[in-house]
Amino acid sequence: MDLVNISLGVCTELNPWDAFSPGRLDQHLNPFYQKEIEAGSLKEEEALELLQCLWVKFNNQPAPPKVGITLKESGTYTDFANINTGGITADGQDGVNDVSYLILDCMDEMKLLQPSSNVQISRKTPQHFLKRACEVSRKGWGQPAFYNTEAIMQELLNAGKTIEDARLGGTSGCVETGAFGNEAYILTGYFNLPKILEITLHNGYDPVGKKQLGLALGKAEDFKSYEELLEAYQKQIEHFINIKIQGSNVIETIYAKYMPSPFLSVITNDCIAKGKDYNAGGARYNTNYIQGVGIGTITDSLTAIKYNIYDHQKCTMEELMAAIRDNFEGHDLVKHLVKNKTPKYGNDDDYADEVMKQIFNIYKGTVNGRPNMKGGEYRINMLPTTCHVYFGEVMLASPNGRLAHKPLSEGISPEKGADTLGPAAVIRSAAKMDHLSTGGTLLNQKFTPSVVKGEEGLDNMASLVRAYFNMEGHHIQFNITDRETLIKAQKNPEEYQDLIVRVAGYSDHFRNLSKVLQDEIIGRTEQSFDGM
Repeated sequence: MDLVNISLGVCTELNPWDAFSPGRLDQHLNPFYQKEIEAGSLKEEEALELLQCLWVKFNNQPAPPKVGITLKESGTYTDFANINTGGITADGQDGVNDVSYLILDCMDEMKLLQPSSNVQISRKTPQHFLKRACEVSRKGWGQPAFYNTEAIMQELLNAGKTIEDARLGGTSGCVETGAFGNEAYILTGYFNLPKILEITLHNGYDPVGKKQLGLALGKAEDFKSYEELLEAYQKQIEHFINIKIQGSNVIETIYAKYMPSPFLSVITNDCIAKGKDYNAGGARYNTNYIQGVGIGTITDSLTAIKYNIYDHQKCTMEELMAAIRDNFEGHDLVKHLVKNKTPKYGNDDDYADEVMKQIFNIYKGTVNGRPNMKGGEYRINMLPTTCHVYFGEVMLASPNGRLAHKPLSEGISPEKGADTLGPAAVIRSAAKMDHLSTGGTLLNQKFTPSVVKGEEGLDNMASLVRAYFNMEGHHIQFNITDRETLIKAQKNPEEYQDLIVRVAGYSDHFRNLSKVLQDEIIGRTEQSFDGM
């Protein structure tokens, strides 16, 4: 009951639509559970029913209405209360306990959109628990998501947290890492990485908004080498990040002065000791995140330019820019080259993956360590919510063959249809990113039910999670559905009212999604374990 009251208290005070999390719920509840079980005052099935009542309470807390761009960047009414299960304990031991399994049973039976439950998987996590989580996940409604405990801890340590606070930390919202109860870690907006390339190729001009927004560094045809283009792209990123942080700092100052949150400050460590509000730097740690969006699209776009124009002279920049302006209509050869004859991120191809690392390092180097207004720092994470759809709406076609106004790649997932060599190749590509320098990365994978059926399918899912986490990946989640079902649900939503899919860091009813977002999910690559 105290948990519900605290959650409702914060929601009432802040009217939030994002990410107040009860943290490591299984570890909080297990001492009480064990005490009552031993005393005979509680049975397992009664405890499960109490958890189910709690799940209903969470599900009954909708986010406030959204309008305009806010609706487009996060088209959901879940409130991102992300419950962490498993992981390790404060003294570094395996954190899985009896309540951990009860929570899995609860989410399995309830199948609610929220709380958006996850499992933390550490090297100490029993295989039985991982497989039970995979068993729930493969039922096809998007929960639980899977997080790497060791990666979460190292991300927190790299950001200056103590080992004690790191062990008690976890994720909330979509994938964001934080030191629970000790940190104000606040998302301050999304950053459209492919749009910056579009502006760079047009001499700082936005061809969609019809305004000069960026630096005038030359037209696409002026760049004589890939290195020149990449240098210009980096300067444009720095230009727009400077603007973004300036604006965010103004907003932070307003929050600190005019929007105190006394209740949240009371339950966040060090606010009382410092005599400062949560929004004014009172928390032990104060971090701002800027979410990078479209890493798959920007990687394949710059790879297409590097490979076809500068390295192999298969076409000219003039030809590519003409194709982009014409949305590739009448430019079949150029479209064929960039879509089908160019290395792609997501296939464990070092040519493309090295480009991804360059872009990521430029973005990270521009943001990480910049001071905020609360005595903390800005850092990056890599998640879109639904902003990859909106960001695609405000863009022309991309050099990788993506058509005008279509969605960008989501999270750190490859561009739709570009990942042709299976999930093992995807995780090997994604793992080349330095996840540990971020505050979270989001990787979606999609399987048909037949691929993950039976004991072999379960073992393959569990092995994929373990393999990715052994390579220091931060997060992975699964859509277990098939294209045919989704198309039928799109045409006849009244017959599929209970169909739930994983969108980004949350699940939602398929019928409630916009058509463009439905199409984006339909278009995601259906993976297979063949050849693994």
